[in-house]
Amino acid sequence: MNYMKVKGFHKENGKIVATVACDLLTGKDHIIRADRVVNAAGPWVDQLRKIDGSKSNKGLQLTKGIHIVIDKKKFPLKQAIYFDTEDGRMVFAIPRGKKTYVGTTDTFFESDPLTPFASEEDCNYLIKAIRFMFPSLQLYIEDIESSWAGVRPLIYEEGKDPSEISRKDEIWVSTSGLISIAGGKLTGYRKMAETVVDLIVKMYSEDNVKLFGECKTKKLRLSGGDLENNGLMKSFVQENKAKGVELGLTDEESEELCRLYGSNVHHIYAIIENFSADKDTYQLSLEVLGKLRYAMEEEMTITPVDFFTRRTGATLFNIDWVYEWKDGVISYMQDAFKWNDEQREQYTNDLEQELSVASLTYEG
Repeated sequence: MNYMKVKGFHKENGKIVATVACDLLTGKDHIIRADRVVNAAGPWVDQLRKIDGSKSNKGLQLTKGIHIVIDKKKFPLKQAIYFDTEDGRMVFAIPRGKKTYVGTTDTFFESDPLTPFASEEDCNYLIKAIRFMFPSLQLYIEDIESSWAGVRPLIYEEGKDPSEISRKDEIWVSTSGLISIAGGKLTGYRKMAETVVDLIVKMYSEDNVKLFGECKTKKLRLSGGDLENNGLMKSFVQENKAKGVELGLTDEESEELCRLYGSNVHHIYAIIENFSADKDTYQLSLEVLGKLRYAMEEEMTITPVDFFTRRTGATLFNIDWVYEWKDGVISYMQDAFKWNDEQREQYTNDLEQELSVASLTYEG
């Protein structure tokens, strides 16, 4: 989660020179100066355009999509598939570990984009689609272990159904200099980012202010990608999981860590070696301890929701794991970050709400 919220802009001679951003953890406002400001706020793009005074007749149409997660024993899928629904739409099912997840719906969305959730109607739609294609499975809504929902910031097109609206991204530059980008699809996020950065580089070049070289990120390895044997993951796992077993992890836990963290698994192994005593103090497993400290040290994790949902994805794909370890994790984070009782209660409540949304017990 981004814990900074833009509240306004500072302008000089009609041009944006800084943003006013509130730290949602402390409530303190900060002035952040910049030569260029990019509004890539997804569902909130139009809100910032309104603050800027540049909201035009062309804007966003939000649509919601949901996914549901089912144990692979009940939906034993071996490869990703697309299939038709009775109403002519396409949905997909993808195996992930011991689970299979299915999505997605596509419906107009008018509520708060911060808290979309899978409704009973949404879930029944996907269950019906699965049973239409795989009648022998006999799946029911009760077989859903967890779910999540997201909001697409599409470009408004009057008179069209959600699935008919173009997924093409667009960029708008206001007279104040605010660069807004919206639309597009998640799979194209890097290309969209490249387009925006190229535009900014061109602006600098035209103004003779700064000159930049060509974009290099395409050839940079992602964090954890420093693998031996020409990057073959299978070989890497076989060569490195034994170290985890030596430290006290199970073979399955070690393999999972190698696959999730790649070459960064060595950092997690070091954490387990150096902080193994914390396992008993906080009633955590070595696996949880390693993931948690790594998330706090390297991934800017500062709340339980960060860890369980945004870093490990456990709320979505291993919700029982969250219930098993949440109390120990919260206690560990409280001591590490020196939360007071009020903060602990707030972050605990946030996690409980996240779990209720995922497990379909949220009442909105």
